[in-house]
Amino acid sequence: MTFLLLVRHGRTSANASGILAGRTPGVLLDETGLRQARDAGRRLAGVSLAAEVSSPMERCLQTAEEMRCIRGGHGPDLVVDPALAEVDYGSWSGRPLKELAQEDLWRTVQAHPSAARFPGGESMVAMAQRAVGAVRYREAQVAEDAGPEAVWMVVSHGDIIKAILADALGLHLDQFQRLVVNPASVSVVQYTSARPYVLALNTSSGALVDMLPKVAEPDNDAAVGGGAGPGT
Repeated sequence: MTFLLLVRHGRTSANASGILAGRTPGVLLDETGLRQARDAGRRLAGVSLAAEVSSPMERCLQTAEEMRCIRGGHGPDLVVDPALAEVDYGSWSGRPLKELAQEDLWRTVQAHPSAARFPGGESMVAMAQRAVGAVRYREAQVAEDAGPEAVWMVVSHGDIIKAILADALGLHLDQFQRLVVNPASVSVVQYTSARPYVLALNTSSGALVDMLPKVAEPDNDAAVGGGAGPGT
């Protein structure tokens, strides 16, 4: 097993103004986003990371760098993984969300995302497949290199993280819009030989070390009755 910290990038000017940034270059964190990223870095106190992975988008690289600076520059070298890049929204990129909400495709994205393909871009299914595949592949690498109790971090985007969480929860992609992943939030997934466990979802405060169990359940089984919690 390993413990994965899924960090969404901090807020950008596009987020604040209601623009779907997509893969548009030059989209950076605003002042709120920079503060959010630093706060997320402080939450890592006491956590030793075996690997740090980021989307290649600038806003994610900024977030990862701000988190590292708060931690005094300590940690493994940042690995950039194109498979964790933002959804390719095609011609939707750079357009106002309120304008996109008037299109028929918007309703498909909301209710039946597995049927959605963005004009000139990729399908939601293709996005989920590449994101989940990248995490599952790297999780096996981290476990082999650093041991089954290793903690590692991915900095990525809202829909990417929601797809990874939906997979961990055993949800069909059509259910992933039920999940909320705010800017600079941290979600925690424990991968085991039995199944993934979602330990935390969309958190914005609290020491992350307190969300990691001190003792694993026997044979990776779920604790009947709920268990005693991470402090044991």
